[in-house]
Amino acid sequence: MSSGRRPLSQTQERVLALLVAAGKPLSAYDLLHLLRHEGVNAPPTVYRALDRLVRDGLAHRIESLNAFVACSRPHHQDMASFAICDACGVVAEFGDGELQSRLEALSERTGFQAERTTVELRGRCAACAAHGHGHGHVHAH
Repeated sequence: MSSGRRPLSQTQERVLALLVAAGKPLSAYDLLHLLRHEGVNAPPTVYRALDRLVRDGLAHRIESLNAFVACSRPHHQDMASFAICDACGVVAEFGDGELQSRLEALSERTGFQAERTTVELRGRCAACAAHGHGHGHVHAH
């Protein structure tokens, strides 16, 4: 890696590949279930892999879902922002420099030292809104 970071372990690579393939948030226990046939049986192993992926900017924790997604914009330096559909469960990552600037200005003005910023919007994606899918019902697209 050109960044000077240690290469990912086999388990970290597999966890990242599973997150990418899933295309939706997965909990640590979802990942553990998917990895059991590969001999990964200990939750701490999965949590360590997730911690490394999050630290390296390759994955994000969706706080409100207690789940993880692969980063759609690896190694970006701005805040993590997500739109989460409560109807179908899709999670879209987005960036907004203006929002980030406003939150940074608020932090400076109040003297708050933010270590990380995650914005989570909850509601319905455009497809579910167009089809009239209500809140709390999970539908497949």
